[in-house]
Amino acid sequence: MTECRACMGRRPLRDGRFTAWVHVGVRENVMMLGLSLSTFTTIHVIISLIAIATGFVTVFGMLTGNRMARWTAIFLVMTVLTSVTGFGFPFDHFLPSHWVGVVSLVFLAVALFAVYVKHLAGAWRWIYVVSAVVALWFNVFVLIVQSFMKISVLKALAPTQSEPPFQIAQGAALVLFVVLAILAVRQFRPAAA
Repeated sequence: MTECRACMGRRPLRDGRFTAWVHVGVRENVMMLGLSLSTFTTIHVIISLIAIATGFVTVFGMLTGNRMARWTAIFLVMTVLTSVTGFGFPFDHFLPSHWVGVVSLVFLAVALFAVYVKHLAGAWRWIYVVSAVVALWFNVFVLIVQSFMKISVLKALAPTQSEPPFQIAQGAALVLFVVLAILAVRQFRPAAA
């Protein structure tokens, strides 16, 4: 039996393998891609916030008919990195957050294909807009979830995330993104790349 370095003891999983992340009390010893869990989390959050900020700039560009190629590239790359790094956290079974990541990556793949392979030609223009806005909405959806989990004032308002303040926040975000998608589909008609 191999010893776990995190707890200096023997802690096998049911299938006989050993993992450091089965020890919730020793989070500072958990390593993800050579980084402490705390550092990995900080990097993931920074990437996510950059993705959200550049996503709003990109959507503003859509609303004004401006492709904003650099902002779009940063948004798409950072949003892909947000979803990919989300899978880097320790888990022992597939969680709802993983499904959000998978679906987001599908929409991002469509958006990337529409922009860089189809060059927004024909129907690929509106397909790109909808895919990009949905990918941004997923990031904001997760931001709201995490805010209600981590910010004490919000957690007090909706400790189980089934209370009206949480539902109102998510509902308002959904309505906002539906409106943004509709307006962006109508307004975004960039010149041929």
